[in-house]
Amino acid sequence: MTTTAPSGAPPGAPPDAGPGVLSRLAHQALGPVRKGLAVVGDRVPNRHIPVLVTAVLLVVMFVTGGIRYEGFASGQVILNVFVDNAYLLVLAIGMTFVILTGGIDLSVGAVAALATMVAGTLIKAGWSPWPVILAVLVIGTVLGLGMGAIIQYFEIQPFIVTLAGMFLARGLCFAISTDSIPIENSTFTSLAQDKIQLGGDLWISPSVAIAGVVALIAAYVLHYTRLGRNVYATGGSEQSALLMGLPVARTKIMVYTVSGLCSALGGLLYSFYTLSGYGLNLVGTELDAIAAVVIGGTLLTGGSGYLLGTVLGVLVLGLIQTMISFEGTLSAWWTKIFIGVLLFAFILMQRLFSARSRR
Repeated sequence: MTTTAPSGAPPGAPPDAGPGVLSRLAHQALGPVRKGLAVVGDRVPNRHIPVLVTAVLLVVMFVTGGIRYEGFASGQVILNVFVDNAYLLVLAIGMTFVILTGGIDLSVGAVAALATMVAGTLIKAGWSPWPVILAVLVIGTVLGLGMGAIIQYFEIQPFIVTLAGMFLARGLCFAISTDSIPIENSTFTSLAQDKIQLGGDLWISPSVAIAGVVALIAAYVLHYTRLGRNVYATGGSEQSALLMGLPVARTKIMVYTVSGLCSALGGLLYSFYTLSGYGLNLVGTELDAIAAVVIGGTLLTGGSGYLLGTVLGVLVLGLIQTMISFEGTLSAWWTKIFIGVLLFAFILMQRLFSARSRR
């Protein structure tokens, strides 16, 4: 009598290939990957491996681009990535604080767009640039504080609250104006066009310097202050943090406040970059910020990650865009495809390391 494979088994599977056999087959297929991770994990602490992988990926991309494209292998190419993505770096820094606690913030792109609209409107109304900058930062901070308080005290999922915040901020943009608002101010123009010379032909924009200062401050806060330790503890296990007497509520509210502040600052940097405010600015940028943080090695479940990884993640995204521009034959939408593939790969890697750590 001929025995056939169960209806749920794939074609060519052994006759008795039930769920248990398929599970063992999958385990065997992932065996080499697990062994490779184990070898790396024996030499490097697990928490450092994602950042190391991102750094290796960045080097491989740069070397590949240098071999394939003429003029690619230069220091200014890397600096141009920072120039073009300074605003994204600041947004990703704020997102890092949130994700480290196990949360998410979908409002960062909309709040940044609102910052450009408020800046453009107030400049057009005759305000001085520095009060405008202060007002924009206060608005972003208050929005972040409000969302954090709602998440904590009403016990609503961050996804829902920040989604509402995204719609609110985007709606406020169009309540201000449905048209693009040009920013005509000497201070904004100077910040947009000035170059900080680094020697030779290398230069960066003032926005890169601002983003660099923000990154240094954020790294210090996360790794050398009580707030940073509370952020990691809350993301690692909120219940354990509560049992240890840590201020979990204050920490969660603070990280969304930081994210709102970074969103407003990122919007200002984008307004320096474009010298305009528009309600449709930065649509979908919140997903780019999340992608940069995840590719940089921060766990979506919270509790593990480094700000250096976020910086490297932003560089990876920017270098993908640069390579597509040098290629010249690919649509800009290929950037999203490559980012999606990388996200899948890094999420899978996070899953494998998490499973290994539990064992």
